[in-house]
Amino acid sequence: MEIPAATVRTQVLVPLRLADGCTTTARVFTFDGLVDGREHLALGLGDCAAAVADRHDPPLVRLHSECLTGDVLGSERCDCGPQLAEAVGRISRTGGFLLYLRQEGRGIGLYAKLEAYALQDTGLDTYEANLALGYAADGRDYTVAAQMLRALGLDRVAVLTNNPDKVAQLDRLGIEIAERVPTGLHLTATNAPYLAAKAARGAHVLAMPGGRH
Repeated sequence: MEIPAATVRTQVLVPLRLADGCTTTARVFTFDGLVDGREHLALGLGDCAAAVADRHDPPLVRLHSECLTGDVLGSERCDCGPQLAEAVGRISRTGGFLLYLRQEGRGIGLYAKLEAYALQDTGLDTYEANLALGYAADGRDYTVAAQMLRALGLDRVAVLTNNPDKVAQLDRLGIEIAERVPTGLHLTATNAPYLAAKAARGAHVLAMPGGRH
């Protein structure tokens, strides 16, 4: 599938502290020409330059959708914060890229996501709440992710995800997927209904207790 080309706009080194207390440095990239006009970021972690150069060892890449409540505020309604911390740690060790995508609420935005939270408190699951507000259950489009990867010189990657849709979309967009690498199951009593909905309705590959996947 042909997509418009994007280019790297700037790159800057940013020190990071990992969840285990260790520190690393991310090479943060911004872009021009992304089709949705939003300010998405790519973080090169570990020996990302070597990962790009060695096509026989494709870099580990995580497409992470922004979640203010989980990533920043530590909300336990979802697993986004723990997944982000896991991804930064794993990619820092192996070399690769974390794409931080401005897709709050699976594409509906922050205010609408909080409205969806209110509906979830009445008994709807996370997908049903999005639909009740008039949005797609999952409206994320990963065209910008493919643009970013190509701008970074990547056309073959290993994707850190439990979501088959990310893999399928990147494949359709011309990015070769060498491997789907599963993330951990960050299950708590609070986020169990959210994860169960991701497995049942979103087809996420999750080894949920009781045999549900």
